[in-house]
Amino acid sequence: MGEDAYEERLLPPRRGAVVSWLFFDWAAQPFFTLVTTFVFAPYFASTLAATPAEGQALWGYATAAAGLSIALLAPVLGAIADRTGARKPWIAAFSLPLLVGSAALWYAAPGEPWAIAIALAGFALATLGAEFATVFTNAMMPDLVPRSQLGRLSGNGWALGYAGGLLSLVIALGLMASNPQTGLTMLGLEPIFGLDPATHAGDRASGPFSAIWYLVFVLPLFLLVPDVPRRPVALGTAVRQGLADLAATLREARSDRRMLLFLAANMIYKDGLVALFAFGGIYAAGVLGWSSIEIGTFGILLTITGTIGAVIGGRLDDRLGPKPVISGALFVLILCGLGLVSVDRDTVFFIIEASPAQPGAGLFSSLPEQVFLVLGGILGAAAGPLQAASRTLLVHVSPPGAMTRYFGLFALSGKVTSFLAPLLVGLVTAATASQAAGMAVILVFFAAGLALLSRVGDQPA
Repeated sequence: MGEDAYEERLLPPRRGAVVSWLFFDWAAQPFFTLVTTFVFAPYFASTLAATPAEGQALWGYATAAAGLSIALLAPVLGAIADRTGARKPWIAAFSLPLLVGSAALWYAAPGEPWAIAIALAGFALATLGAEFATVFTNAMMPDLVPRSQLGRLSGNGWALGYAGGLLSLVIALGLMASNPQTGLTMLGLEPIFGLDPATHAGDRASGPFSAIWYLVFVLPLFLLVPDVPRRPVALGTAVRQGLADLAATLREARSDRRMLLFLAANMIYKDGLVALFAFGGIYAAGVLGWSSIEIGTFGILLTITGTIGAVIGGRLDDRLGPKPVISGALFVLILCGLGLVSVDRDTVFFIIEASPAQPGAGLFSSLPEQVFLVLGGILGAAAGPLQAASRTLLVHVSPPGAMTRYFGLFALSGKVTSFLAPLLVGLVTAATASQAAGMAVILVFFAAGLALLSRVGDQPA
C-alpha cells in the first residue's frame, strides 16, 4: 500500500483509532508499575516473606513459571488468531485473567495462612493475561500507521504507558499506600476508604486498583480501533491450520538469519529486562531498607524518565532505525546496572565508603541513595526505547500477512527463557544470601543480547 493510501487511512476517525490503540499501554502499565515492581512486590518481599532474600527468590520462581507458560502458548495462539482473523476477542479473553489475578492480590494479607500462595498465584495469573493481551494488541500496529511511522507509534505507546504508570503510582502512594509506623501516605494523608496501614491494605489495594484502571481505559480499544474481519473458521480447523502455519513460520524464521539472530537477541535481553522489573523494587527494599514511600518515589522518577526516553527513542527509531536505538539502550542498561549493584547502605561503586541514611534525616539523604536515584533514572530512560524499538524491529523484519504469528514468535523469544533470568536471580540469591550477587546475573543477559544484536543485519527502510 502506498504512502498516500496510508495517509488517507489516518484521517479521522482513523486518528481516533490510533489514540485508542495507544491507550492499551496506558491501561495495562499500572499492573506492571504497581504490582510487578514498585508497590506489591516490595510488600511481598519485606512483609509476607520471611526475609527479603527469600521473597526475592519466591518472586523469581513465580515470574519464571508465568514466563514459561507464556513462551509455550503465545506462538500457538498467535498462529490460531491469524487463521480466525479478529484479534479483539483474544484481547478480551486474556483480559479476564489479568482482572481476576490482580483483584485476588487484595486477599494476600499478613498473617493469613494462604497469603503467600494467593500472592504468587494471583501475580502469575495476571501476568499471563497481560502478556497474552499485549501479543494481540501489538499485532494491530501495521494496520494503523505506515511503516515509516511505526517507531513513533511504538514509542508514543510506551510513553503513554509510562505516563499511566506514573499517574497510577502517584494515586497509589499519595492516597492508598501508607507507612505502617506513621499511618500516613506519601502526601501526609490518611489512606482513603479506611485502608488499614497495619495490614498493609494500601499495598494490597494496588492489585484491585490496577484491575479497575485496566477495565476502564481498555474500552476505547474495543470501541474505536477497527479489527480485521473475523473469518468463518471452525475452532478445530483453526487450531489445525494455525499449528501448520506455526510450523511453516518456524521454518521460515530458521532460514532467515536476520530474523533468527534478532529473536535470539530479543530472547536474551528481554530475560534480563523481565528480571530487572521483577526485582527492582525488591532489591531497593532489601539493600537500602526503603519502604513503599521511598520505593514509590523512586518509581515516580523512573516513570518520568521512562516517558521522556520512550518519546525521544521513538523519534530516533524513525530517524536512525530501531537497531541503533536498541543497541544504545542496552549499553546504558549495562553501565547503570553495574552501578546499581555496586551500591549498598554504606558503600558506593564497591569501594567508596559512605555514611548510611540516618533516622529522621528525610528521603534520600545519604550518598548511596542519591547515586541509586541517578543511576535508576538513567536506567528508566533506556528501558522504554529498548522495548518500543524491539517491537518496531519485529515489524520491519516480518513478512506481511503473518504479523500475529510473528508477534507470537516475538513473545516466544521474549518469554521462552524468561523463566531463566528470574530463576537464576532466585538461585544465586538463595545460594549467596546476597541480593546484589543475584541482581548481577541480569547484566550478563544484557551483554549477551547486545553481542547477538550486533550481528543482525540492517533492516530495510
